[in-house]
Parts: sequence; structure tokens; C-alpha cells
Amino acid sequence: MSSRATPRLRTLQRHLGSLEGRGMEPVSSPLTTHVLDTASGLPAQGLCLWLSRLEDHGQQWTELRKSYTNPDGRCPGLLLPGQMKAGTYKLTFDTEGYWKQRGQDSFYPYVEVVFTITDETHKFHVPLLLSPWSYTTYRGS
Repeated sequence: MSSRATPRLRTLQRHLGSLEGRGMEPVSSPLTTHVLDTASGLPAQGLCLWLSRLEDHGQQWTELRKSYTNPDGRCPGLLLPGQMKAGTYKLTFDTEGYWKQRGQDSFYPYVEVVFTITDETHKFHVPLLLSPWSYTTYRGS
């Protein structure tokens, strides 16, 4: 491999989720998210988000975690193995704060992605593709 390709390969491996050299323990979270800023074509670093679960027979959201996306736009370790249980969850992304930090107006002040987990033995990935004027999400793998 050429010496010019090596730094590009390391950057790609880091972006795709290699844990080496990032100071993260290799514990696999059953729930992950990844936010990409489609306006810049880059990961959305520093975006604040909250994970909540619907409790009390569907009457009350309980905040489980507040976090920020890392330089790769990922938020590892939203839940530790064993913490996930069947139910309805919500990821709330502070999109207004993200765009304001970049000097950009935006249409959506926040994005809420509500989803149901029926089998807590599976892993769930909830990506968010984000621009100042739109967003898209889907169940990833």
C-alpha cells in the first residue's frame, strides 16, 4: 500500500467505526445512532441528543441519557448491554443548536425519532441524515 493511501485508509476505518485509538471501550451497545450533515457531506460532530423511553403505560417519557455526537457523527454507548428492554423509545436531536453553532438558519428546531423495540436481544441503529431544511431517518443495521 502506498504511503499516500495509508492516512486515507485510517480516516475511513475511523469513520466506519473502528474503535482503535479513539479511547472507547470495545463494548457493543445494542442501540446506536449516526448523524450525517448532508449540507456539508460530513459527519455532524457535537450535535446534542437525548434518549428517552415511554413509561407509565404510555403516559410519561423518561430521559435515559443525554449525549453528543463524536467527530464521526456517532453516539456510541447510548445503552449498555442489558439495559435495553422492549418498549417505545425516542431520540431527540437538537438540530437548531447544531445549525446555530454553524451560523446557519434552519427549519426544524429539533427532530424526534420515535421507535418501538420488541426484541431486546437485537441491535438497533437509527441513522439521521440532516440538512437545514430537511431530514431523513431509517432503521439501519
